[in-house]
Amino acid sequence: MKIEKISSRVLMCCVILIVVCFAAFLLIGYNNPVGDNNEPLLTDVIMWLMYLLILVTAGLTVWSAVRGIQNSKGNDPAATTGVPGGKITLFTAGLTIASLVLGWIMGIGEKEFTASDGTVTSAGWVTVVDVFMVSMGVLLVAAAIAVAVSMTGIVTKNASK
Repeated sequence: MKIEKISSRVLMCCVILIVVCFAAFLLIGYNNPVGDNNEPLLTDVIMWLMYLLILVTAGLTVWSAVRGIQNSKGNDPAATTGVPGGKITLFTAGLTIASLVLGWIMGIGEKEFTASDGTVTSAGWVTVVDVFMVSMGVLLVAAAIAVAVSMTGIVTKNASK
């Protein structure tokens, strides 16, 4: 089976799983008032879906990196595919670190957070949440730009000249 076929089937399975989980979340017990708050019944399903997707993505990323290293021993992948993988890897790692640092800088000086039920979250954990929220935003924008650049084929056209 061709890799494109496998990839498209896996993508469709993921999309179907995500749509089913979110549909269940919104349609089954979404309006569940508890005091002044709404506590949907299937919040745990969405959280476990996200944990599962993160674990699978991390595992596939490691597998792909190891497999890529094994397949390209002694070869220059940029000469074969036209994609400068080393530069992309360094840029990605640098951008991730920079986004985490930016989030940390923006989260300095946060105060503790008290929820409506009286639960208190320390200022340190509020800063951690800020770090990851800013990092996700920066990386989301970078991923959207990377997809747009990839779809135009600019990187491979310039490398093959």
